[in-house]
This record gives sequence, C-alpha cells and structure tokens, in this order.
Amino acid sequence: MIGIIGGYGDVGLQAARMLKEWGKQPLRLGGRNPETAQANLGDEFPQAEWVKVDIEDERSLESFLNGCKLIVNCAGPSHRTAARVAVMCLSKGCHHVDAGTGKNLEMMRGTPQSTVVLYAAGATPGLSGLLPRWLAKFFDQVDSMICYTGAFDRFTASAAEDYFAGISGNDNKPLAAWKNGACRSSALHRRSKTQLPFFSREVTLYPYFNAEAEFVAASLSLCDGEWYMAIDGTHVPSVLEEVCAQFLTDRQSAVKRLCTASELDLAGRRKYMNFIIQLNGIKNGTEITRTLVLQADSPSVLTGSVAAVAGIAILEGEMPSGVRPLAEIPDPDKVIARLNNTQFINRLIVLERSVDKLLQAVEGEI
Repeated sequence: MIGIIGGYGDVGLQAARMLKEWGKQPLRLGGRNPETAQANLGDEFPQAEWVKVDIEDERSLESFLNGCKLIVNCAGPSHRTAARVAVMCLSKGCHHVDAGTGKNLEMMRGTPQSTVVLYAAGATPGLSGLLPRWLAKFFDQVDSMICYTGAFDRFTASAAEDYFAGISGNDNKPLAAWKNGACRSSALHRRSKTQLPFFSREVTLYPYFNAEAEFVAASLSLCDGEWYMAIDGTHVPSVLEEVCAQFLTDRQSAVKRLCTASELDLAGRRKYMNFIIQLNGIKNGTEITRTLVLQADSPSVLTGSVAAVAGIAILEGEMPSGVRPLAEIPDPDKVIARLNNTQFINRLIVLERSVDKLLQAVEGEI
C-alpha cells in the first residue's frame, strides 16, 4: 500500500497519477474531505482507498499509515508538518517522501535508520539540486555554474507560508554566492527587467543561496556559483520585500498579500516552470560550456512528478536507507531519466552554448 497525504491537491494528485501510471498500487489517498474527492476522482482511481487524515491528530495520522510501505506527503505547510509525518513513518518502519522540508526534519539527518526518508523532494528544492549534478556528468571538471529557476503560478496559502519560512530560515543567505570556493555574503544584487532565454517576458532576478546550493557547490568542487529565482510579473516583486518583513509579525496578512499578488500576475496567462543551468569546465583537456534547459507546464505538477519518481526509486530498492534531502541521493541518473520519460516535461535538453549566447540566438537556431 502507498499512502499519499494531500492526495487530491494539485501536487498530491499528480504524484498519485504518476505512481498509478508506473504500476505502483494500491494507493491510499488521504485528506480532509475524502468523500468529495472520491465523488470527483473515483473513476480515475477505481482501486484507491479514500481515507480522511488530519496531520495535526496523532491517532488519525497513525491510522492512515497502518499497512503502508511508502508514504508520500504532499500536504502543507511542510515546515510545520513534515517532521511530524517523518517521525511517525520511521516509528512504523515505512519509507517516506516529502515534497517539502522543515528545520526539525533537517535535524534528523544522519541518524541511523533502516528505512528511507527523502525530503525536499519537489521541483525546488529537490530537482533544482539534482539537475546540476546530472549535467556535471558531461564534464571531467566543473569550474563555475549559474542557475536560474522560474516558477510562475499562484501561491496557495500553504505554499506562501513555506516560501516565507524558507527565505527567512537560517540556511538561506540572501544576495550570497559561491566565490573562490566558499560562500560570500552580499556578492550579488537583485536585477529587474532582465531577459532570459526561454522566458517569454522580462523577469526580476533574486539571488539566493541555501543549504542545497551549498551542497551542490561543494559536491561539484565549484570555484564560482550563482543562483537566482526568476520572478515573472510586476505585482509579486512590488510587494515581496515588504511582505517578507511583515511575515515575522503578521503571518496571516503577509500570506494573503503574496497570494493576491500572484493571482494578479497570473491573470490571463499560463503557468510554467523553467530551469536554466549553465556549467563551465573542462572535458578531455578542453574548456567547454553546457547549458541545461528544462521546461514544464506547472510548478505543482512538476513537484508532484518529482515526489512520485523519488518514491518509485525507493520502491525499486535504488535508495540507501537514512534521512536525506533528494538533492543528496548518490546518483540522480535514474530519477532524471524517469522524469524525462513522462508527458509532463515539455523540454529537457543540453545545449553547447552559454546563456548569453542563447539569448542572442534566433529562435530557429535553438
């Protein structure tokens, strides 16, 4: 039995569809309103169990976990719920995948376990850490990296709260970058009205440097590395700094304002998720540049897909036991290959050009 908490939200439903497509059944889909969900989705999942579960209630959570070999947690806000689910899974001896993360969950890393717990197993963090490690296989030595991540969607209340918790957390260092083999604070600055290849409109670039970025930089032995979130639209950038400060004193109002701003930016436009990652280094004694481009239709669909392929890897016995973020798994190849073998990735290509040259190129040349 595979249990999915939040199994009929945007992320959880996509995870359920992926697991079903790969023949990983039966499924137990959990949430607060299983009757309504079954009425709407029962025909799509005729073999599934529809079970009410409340993460805040220990007995409810324990009952949901009983009999499950794997639990995929897609409920939020994850910074408040992820560790609770993981601890219960470990006590029950079932494997666990969580699309989100949290400080208490990170503190569990390194403790000896007989089961697998993968957290930060979504699009970002998660895939954002796997992709540069996968791209590095084209090199004998990697010297520098630049990563742009663009997620264009409306914020749910849970996603907004997790976003605020992430950028205000101790492991996030705004405006920092990896320079000369170490993290350097205040190395970068925000850039507005910036054009990137494969983005239809100008974006605002926000530098960030978190634990995942530091792991990637160290694991690839980078000399230099820069990470940016590419924010599309005008409403979110105009309120972002203000609501980030407001979150510390008035969480509910800050969440509401960010959700409203994202809805205004998305009005009349299509969702998307873009990764553009450039590595520079050496291959066979020659300096080379490779740029990876990944495009998907929806951040939530991509997150659900990543969580599902992480779960499939566990079920296939490909993951060592223990608690770790997805970005730190020993080998990303099979996860990337499974993800690329779905209809939810519009484009995953590696080009022999820098980001600047891609921006200069005419569309027909790409």
